[in-house]
Amino acid sequence: MVEKLPITAAGITALEDELKQRQSVERPRIIEAIAEARSHGDLSENAEYHAAKEAQSHNEGRIAELEDKLARADIIDVSKLSGDTIKFGATVTLIDEDTEKKVVYQIVGETEADAKKGRISITSPLARALIGKKKGTSVEVVAPGGAKAYEVAKVDWK
Repeated sequence: MVEKLPITAAGITALEDELKQRQSVERPRIIEAIAEARSHGDLSENAEYHAAKEAQSHNEGRIAELEDKLARADIIDVSKLSGDTIKFGATVTLIDEDTEKKVVYQIVGETEADAKKGRISITSPLARALIGKKKGTSVEVVAPGGAKAYEVAKVDWK
């Protein structure tokens, strides 16, 4: 059975944009670079040719990966979600119980996770600890950096 990947509408758009860029811009550019390198003669000692072939391999691999993710995508429209229980798509405001520092994360699919931009994967230790919790709840997370305790200050749907 094919495993579905939960993803937001914004996440699917980003994957589609990258796929289009790789197919319509990168692929022709790399093919041109290979043709140019071939015109220089002996391919066995042609560094430009080998670099272009390696770039082609990387690009085609990424295209296949993107096509697979798009085929398995289970798009979840966050704007249609509501409630006070944390689940996929929720934007959660947390207060670190040690430092009183406030952090905001949206729980998203693995393909669109970027902690620096405030998006954490549904499979991350923090997201797994938050699922099913409500505002006012205390959550303890054992992460690679050690145990952290947070209080759920707010649950939003954006």
